[in-house]
Amino acid sequence: MNDLWTDIGYYSLNKYGEQLCGDHVDLVEGEDGSRIAVLADGMGSGVRASILSTLTAKIISTMMAKGLVLDECVKTIAATLPAAANGIAYSTFTILHIEENARARIIQYDNPHVIFLHNGKRVDYAESILNIEGKQIFFSQVELRCGDVLLAMSDGVIGASDNNIMNPNWQRDNVTDFMEALYHPDYSAKDLCTLLLDQCDSLYGSKPGDDVTACVARIRKREQVNLVFGPPANKADDRRVMTLCFSKAGKHIICGGTTAQIAAKYLDTPVRLEYETPEAGIPPISHIEGVDLVTEGVVTLTRVLEYADNYVEDNRNYFKWGNKHDGASMLARMLFEVATDINLFVGRAVNEAQQNIDSYSFGNKMHLIERLSTQLQRMGKNVKISYF
Repeated sequence: MNDLWTDIGYYSLNKYGEQLCGDHVDLVEGEDGSRIAVLADGMGSGVRASILSTLTAKIISTMMAKGLVLDECVKTIAATLPAAANGIAYSTFTILHIEENARARIIQYDNPHVIFLHNGKRVDYAESILNIEGKQIFFSQVELRCGDVLLAMSDGVIGASDNNIMNPNWQRDNVTDFMEALYHPDYSAKDLCTLLLDQCDSLYGSKPGDDVTACVARIRKREQVNLVFGPPANKADDRRVMTLCFSKAGKHIICGGTTAQIAAKYLDTPVRLEYETPEAGIPPISHIEGVDLVTEGVVTLTRVLEYADNYVEDNRNYFKWGNKHDGASMLARMLFEVATDINLFVGRAVNEAQQNIDSYSFGNKMHLIERLSTQLQRMGKNVKISYF
């Protein structure tokens, strides 16, 4: 077992004027623990394309998760989808099948070929051609190392322009150049997709002429983050909670003013307050030696939850938190981009002074943690919650 982790993220733009995206991405975990991402592009756009791509991605991902061979997956798709007219595929697809965070099988049918980067530089990879049910399918197998990136995309990425004419300066090689220039080891898979599609949207003049989707798999080291939110119900447990938190490897975050005082006492060091915040409505952060980040509690986490809700959908709020230095933005980056494994230590103490304020009630506080945990799990994080 290695200490690596596969970060997978995707992002789509609908064709201008369409309510539904004709591309679909499905992420599943195989019975052997492998990670499978399927990007399907349905013919045309709108409802019909959405149905075709969704069926294709669901069928392939489900069958591959069960360990069935590619031939069977393709035969099932051919039998399930409507017969193709004039030899035109009803749905194209790209499969990224990643095993033990160390090897990838890349399976491609009629989509732009996957871009492979190592430490931000392009890598050429061998391809063999399989003929299955009359379909020419490209198959590759590559070894993966920390820092590697695989980028799958639908054909709406290629040739993006604002005049309905194929852009000769935005072909696969140009996209690869852009990704090389864009690459940063701290960018998450979702960040890379978002930044690429932001460029595509700009090239389309914010009116995409096709559905546009990118899916990135990024190999990185595991990183544990430990977060304490709120004091325990029994004050006698103050030291136990802090001992549990700080005995764990990784980064340490404290959320809440009272919690910060408890942490400072445990670490025998003062809390240093900042009195200004760069973001209106978000309380300023504090500093405690030995703690990676100290923020206010409920207000800050509520904003982080808003960012998390958007992150797992279209991530359009990325530019609101991706580079800012307020507590909510810094906490969002720590949880969304840095963490792979998250331990949440949640205190059940009730602040009676706040119970008449709906947004600060104990019930809302617990609901906030549960919703945030759910969204972090949807991002692929391993989350463990301990209540005190």
